Amino acid sequence: MKLSILVPAYNEQATIREILARVRAVDVVVEAEDGNLGYPLPPGVKGPIRLEKEIIVVDDGSTDNTPDLLRQEAGQGDVQVFFHAVNQGKGAAVRTAIQHATGDILLIQDADLEYDPRDYARLLQPIVEGRAAVVYGSRFLGGPRKAMLFWHAAGNKLLTFITNILYDAILSDMETCYKVFRAEVIKDIPLRARRFEFEPEVTAKVLKRGYRIYEVPISYTGREYEEGKKITWRDGFLALWTLIKYRFVD
Repeated sequence: MKLSILVPAYNEQATIREILARVRAVDVVVEAEDGNLGYPLPPGVKGPIRLEKEIIVVDDGSTDNTPDLLRQEAGQGDVQVFFHAVNQGKGAAVRTAIQHATGDILLIQDADLEYDPRDYARLLQPIVEGRAAVVYGSRFLGGPRKAMLFWHAAGNKLLTFITNILYDAILSDMETCYKVFRAEVIKDIPLRARRFEFEPEVTAKVLKRGYRIYEVPISYTGREYEEGKKITWRDGFLALWTLIKYRFVD
């Protein structure tokens, strides 16, 4: 079983090498056993399961030293790097990464250090055990976390609340980076987002197709805007419009 780790990157020269080192360091082993947590494993699957890793980075037209650092990382032979000539947005970078992914399971990893790859096993377990096709890592289910910016957290909760109303769900963290999909699920969904509206678009389309999203708690170390955080209040309005639009169109 192969895991494709998709890393969209834009102007992340301060963190790109460290996050790739952390992704490389994780031995992705899922302690899945037949009957574990009361659920039978798919036929022929026995735990613990060690997943092969495929790391795919898409540089989204960075203007700092990120492209040069990524070329050096690619030279080690265990990272595939693709380049956008100009900045198109996180959604566009993720879509490029999906096109090149060959794994059975796809996981999105931001290029900053807000999310911890040591959470991979927890995120993957429901999929490996056959209990879910889509898993989100929630920052609001009791995992350790650095205090978030109040208005950022409030905006996220509002968008998640609207998601739950429009799509009959009970999510706690729609905007999380850690989204994990069985490959056939995400590759069959037409995605059009270019910027941060990727999060509400993919959530809306997953839920409209009848997949119930499984959430697990994750750790979170949020960074400040002066440290490179990019999402702003403008992205919140675009996310709201995206949720409303895809309730009625596809």
